[in-house]
Amino acid sequence: MTVAAKRAAVAQARTRAGVSERRACRLVGLSRATARYRPTRPEPVALSERLQALAYERSRWGYRRLHVLLRREGFAVNKKRVYRLYREAGLAVRRRRRKRVAVVRQPLPLPIRPNLRWSMDFMQDVLVSGRRFRILTIIDDCSRTCPALVADTSLPALRVIRELERLAATRGLPQWLVVDNGPEFAGRDLDAWAYQRGIRLGFIRPGKPVENAFVESFNGRFRDECLNEHWFTSLGDARRTIERWRVDYNHVRPHSALGNLTPEAFEASFNRDGVP
Repeated sequence: MTVAAKRAAVAQARTRAGVSERRACRLVGLSRATARYRPTRPEPVALSERLQALAYERSRWGYRRLHVLLRREGFAVNKKRVYRLYREAGLAVRRRRRKRVAVVRQPLPLPIRPNLRWSMDFMQDVLVSGRRFRILTIIDDCSRTCPALVADTSLPALRVIRELERLAATRGLPQWLVVDNGPEFAGRDLDAWAYQRGIRLGFIRPGKPVENAFVESFNGRFRDECLNEHWFTSLGDARRTIERWRVDYNHVRPHSALGNLTPEAFEASFNRDGVP
């Protein structure tokens, strides 16, 4: 129970049950000095309003990432105050608990530089009309940059190759591609293309998505922050919304695994210094 909740319990005990302050504090485990304390410092109204505005814009972000954005905007505030204001405003996001299954995890070694190894996977969503569409997700395992999110009703191997060729012209290709054993990845077309390009395909074991942990983690955030937050009226609407989220993810969203840098900023540090 928080201090605020204990104070409320003391007040209720005194008004409803008619007990003394001393006894009410003893019952809830709160000192009388704490119960009587009233803060003299004025509440930061601008900070609270900006926090609520950011939480409205980023409805699936927790207080830690919102704290990073507030610091970027010049607010000299620590995480504890942001957390208190976050809770007082009722901004906490409730998450459903999933059953945890014991598995033997085999984490992938982290690449030493960007553009060395990418991970690819497919996701699925549905339009308002009920028509389903697929999304090809691609992630750089070092910088966590998302080079592309491709949405279409059909994404065969030749379409995957076409998107990879497009990326080759804009940012180059990796030495490794980590994929599952789906027909688009395990077929002859992608294998022949990778051989010609000198790219090694790394297949995870069937039924072991944990071996493709980087893209699985990205997919969870993408699902939570984008797909579950929007109704797509058409495929064009889905593509525009998904691309806006991808740009925001690369350039704005702080990533805890990167020291709260954005993926683009983390990747730029390699390009500039050769080390993060």
